Amino acid sequence: MQNLFFFLNSAGAIIYKVDGVWADPVPLMLPEDSTPPSSLLPVKSYLLFFKQQLTGTCFDAEKQMRAVEAVSSYSEDSSSADWLPRVMYLKCIVQLIEGLKQGDDKTMQAPPSMVNNEQRQHAEHIFLSFRKSKSPFAVCKHILETSKVDYVLFQAATAIMEAVVREWILLEKTSIESLRTFLLTYVLQRPNLQKYVREQILLAVAVIVKRGSLDKSIDCKSIFHEVSQLISSGNPTVQTLACSILTALLSEFSSSSKTSNIGLSMEFHGNCKRIFQEDNLRQIFMLTVEVLQEFSRRENLSAQMSSVFQRYLALANQVLSWNFLPPNYILLMSGPLFQLTWVISTRHPGYQSDRITMVHRKIREDTDMAQDSLQCLAQLASLHGPVFPDEGSQVDYLAHFIEGLLNTINGIEIEDSEAVGISSIISNLITVFPRNILTAIPNELFSSFVNCLAHLTCSFGRSAALEEVLDKDDMVYMEAYDKLLESWLTLVQDDKHFHKGFFTQHAVQVFNSYIQCHLAAPDGTRNLTANGVASREEEEISELQEDDRDQFCDQLASVGMLGRIAAEHCIPLLTSLLEDRVTRLHGQLQRHQQQLLASPASGTIDNKVLDDLYEDIHWLILVTGYLLANDTQGETPLIPPEVMEYSIKHSAEVDINTTLQILGSPGEKASSIPGYNRTDSVIRLLSAILRVSEVESRAIRANLTHLLSPQMGKDIVWFLKRWAKTYLLVDEKLYDQISLPFSTAFGADTEGSQWIVGYLLEKVISNLAVWSSEQDLANDTVQLLVTLVERRERANLVIQCENWWNLAKQFARRSPPLHYLSSSVQRTLMKALVLGGFAHMDTETKQQYWTEAKAMNLYEACLTLLQVYSKNNLGRQRIDVTAEEDQYQDLLLIMELLTNLLSKEFIDFSDTDEVFRGHEPGQATNRSVSAADVVLYGVNLVLPLMSQDLLKFPSLCNQYYKLITFICEIFPEKIPQLPEDLFKSLMYSLELGMSSMSSDVCQLCLEAVIPLAEQCAKAQETDSTLFLATRHFLKMVFDMLVLQKHNTEMTTAACEAFYTLVCLHQSTDIALSTSVALLKTWSDGQALPGLEAEYSELVETLLSTQQDPVIYQRLADAFNKLTASSTPPTLDRKQKMAFLKSLEEFMANVGGLLCVK
Repeated sequence: MQNLFFFLNSAGAIIYKVDGVWADPVPLMLPEDSTPPSSLLPVKSYLLFFKQQLTGTCFDAEKQMRAVEAVSSYSEDSSSADWLPRVMYLKCIVQLIEGLKQGDDKTMQAPPSMVNNEQRQHAEHIFLSFRKSKSPFAVCKHILETSKVDYVLFQAATAIMEAVVREWILLEKTSIESLRTFLLTYVLQRPNLQKYVREQILLAVAVIVKRGSLDKSIDCKSIFHEVSQLISSGNPTVQTLACSILTALLSEFSSSSKTSNIGLSMEFHGNCKRIFQEDNLRQIFMLTVEVLQEFSRRENLSAQMSSVFQRYLALANQVLSWNFLPPNYILLMSGPLFQLTWVISTRHPGYQSDRITMVHRKIREDTDMAQDSLQCLAQLASLHGPVFPDEGSQVDYLAHFIEGLLNTINGIEIEDSEAVGISSIISNLITVFPRNILTAIPNELFSSFVNCLAHLTCSFGRSAALEEVLDKDDMVYMEAYDKLLESWLTLVQDDKHFHKGFFTQHAVQVFNSYIQCHLAAPDGTRNLTANGVASREEEEISELQEDDRDQFCDQLASVGMLGRIAAEHCIPLLTSLLEDRVTRLHGQLQRHQQQLLASPASGTIDNKVLDDLYEDIHWLILVTGYLLANDTQGETPLIPPEVMEYSIKHSAEVDINTTLQILGSPGEKASSIPGYNRTDSVIRLLSAILRVSEVESRAIRANLTHLLSPQMGKDIVWFLKRWAKTYLLVDEKLYDQISLPFSTAFGADTEGSQWIVGYLLEKVISNLAVWSSEQDLANDTVQLLVTLVERRERANLVIQCENWWNLAKQFARRSPPLHYLSSSVQRTLMKALVLGGFAHMDTETKQQYWTEAKAMNLYEACLTLLQVYSKNNLGRQRIDVTAEEDQYQDLLLIMELLTNLLSKEFIDFSDTDEVFRGHEPGQATNRSVSAADVVLYGVNLVLPLMSQDLLKFPSLCNQYYKLITFICEIFPEKIPQLPEDLFKSLMYSLELGMSSMSSDVCQLCLEAVIPLAEQCAKAQETDSTLFLATRHFLKMVFDMLVLQKHNTEMTTAACEAFYTLVCLHQSTDIALSTSVALLKTWSDGQALPGLEAEYSELVETLLSTQQDPVIYQRLADAFNKLTASSTPPTLDRKQKMAFLKSLEEFMANVGGLLCVK
């Protein structure tokens, strides 16, 4: 072969001569109408010619594709390859691909301005074509051994990975093992490979191992033996390679997003994962921990060794984070089960955690490595389930773990990088281990653990406050603080295992620390010069910055709960601090007023003292609000039991009259009222906030509004709204015991409740007059008004106030300053006024109020609005940059209007045909407008305007699909009567929703299909457009259930839709059960007779694609079992439920066979 020459003749064939002897020409396919270069050109010129074709300098894309296919078609077992000596073939392919890479790398990575989309797709196609070539193993080996181009090496590794799976059953076991050995050896011998190339080659190895794990064609023991030898070599480069091998195996067997897309069923992936986690995961963990322990014993680590150390730490974390499959694996029911039984060593319960703890002590000052080691410990802190043989072993493990944790934490200064990890460990210990296990550890140890938790919570809280002052991007202490506060919530809410008062002192400690961090000196440490951080003179608050009550709602909820646990301390503390601040605020405002009166022309006033007071009051009000009341979304707000018990406990010491006097005298200092110490502490705390409100009101009347804080105004009305929801007109039937001061001050038919309703209403009116330009404050104010009228009992008191009617008249006249309010605030104000009016009516009065005539007025107004919008917007071209946003807002409002009209129980959808025939509603006849007219006209308007771009807005998309689903459910019989274009748009919308939208939207579309199919089944019109459309939906739902991996939440809706569609599309003369016999006949190789049942056709088509006889038989048996009933399916509920149960079993048995990754 030394005297081997290649030439290209004029006919486009390669000719070659070996040792002076010419062989027969080897024809190569060239693009049609292409003229090769001159005859007898050397192969190098031929390759250049081919490269020009393939990179776009000579011929068009279509011809280039044929050129690629021509080269790709040559394989080791093709006839052309037999004519061509292998050496020549390999050289051609390698040089061609490398030439393509050098030319196409510019195409693949060039900026869009230099390369068009067609060129980029063409460049990608070149490599994809090569990867799809048959049996490319020898070619790829040659490329790997000779090529110097990294991207070509990557493509060769990818081609091997894809081909070995594609041709697995055709390959000998020895060939597969030889290929795996070659790849590992290749990587070992080339330590300087680019990382992405090395990882891809090792991924190919992992895929080979995974594919061979089921049929035992690959011996994993030998692999781990090889890896163990690499680890023991002591060479950091080789040890890094061993870690990369183990990481690739973990990623490939994890059945997660990291799993390669190799075209095998989800059941295959699941079975491989189970075998791996049962047989091999333990070995990887042991190898990893041994490496870590060995490294931790060394005194000094080089930079390279530290890098290796970190990689093995990450590997240990990956093992401990493994998402286990249960033994009875079902595709739709997988989940994290920490079945790391082998973590519990026989030496002692915490052996592995001790080893990781020792590692952490070694590297804790390294930020990156410390995070990995702490994550490992956090995983070990969450062990549960079968890992423990009995409760005793669980208690021993927990006690040993906590003891080791305390030994690590105590006596050290925690690094910033450790805060989140330590808090995660503690959180896992508290939330994962059952409470009876936690309380079973030695008392002294548990006490030390809780004391440590309290100390860390206070320490992290102070550091979090400092982070906030510095406005850090990475708020590690804030995150750690939040985790610890959540842990406290878990503990203090368990009154079964901890006696009352068990955590009181700890709660006081944490509560005091929180208050101290948020108050200015001398009571607090906020913004003090500390740790080299100077207090900020002025703090700019961005308009986009989230309000503290929302940003820190979880923190405040936890602190509020701790405050209730220690109510004896915390409620009087808040009262004292608030009363002190409001007295100082009142004094400061008076001094400013006197200064302004004395010298009106004086310069600016130093507001530093006022700003500190406002910030103090801000946090005190927030904490008070969360202490006295819980967040109640969708639930009846109740007075927290701890607050109720605290008030009842001290009610015998309370003077009711003095309490009412303090409540009703917000303009006076509480201490100025005789007997003020004998008041109910909770009511006195409320009165302190009312006094803040009163000081604000007096400042407004004194023309000092410019000195007030809008934020404080927001806090006041937010608190009053939160308090009123829970306490005002308290419903005594909801409580076993009620505090006498509460029922007297806020109960029904009391002077206290009447007075406070009047006071709150005055506050609302004052705020709307003064703060109309402060939208957030105005919005909170009208939300307070909504709270006052949303319950009939409170609303009846409100509408007895003259101010209520004055407000309503002022709003109706659009008098200033109400007409200055933003549109959203005005809408909420309108809502409050309507609620107040309706609350006063009984059912009969409401029916009289909502007369038919008034309903017609509403319908006509809505219809006119839609007609005007349609006239001005249909066919209109918008060029403004905000046009799409404006249209989005318009359509969202229209659909909300239509949906609300649909939801009213008085709608009558009779006599609506004219809408469907294209007439203007109300014009074809003299009848009056109905709600149906409005809704259906709106549908005619909305459907043409909805585009895929607009559907990218989530809220608009959801509202749109809610509307069309609602319409399909209410009157499916009218859908076929829609004009053809609108009908097609509606059907396309349903198809788009099921195939391309979120799971929520898909579920809505499935719910819409059900009534449509039921209507078709009732009508028995097999030639209707709706009937034909549902055929397509049957295939879509069938594919969704059988071929696609979908959200389990959609399963019920998809199964119901599938059953309804099957009932619709069964043959009228051949029962569905006939398909069972036909399937059996077909499986015997006999021809199928004609069958009209759409479902049966889908099953036949699916089975015909299955080449694996085992999978085919499993599918056939499963379908036979699914349709085993001799009774044809009907819309009968009992039969439907039986089918759905069978379908669920069917999906559990074969769902993983057909979902491919």
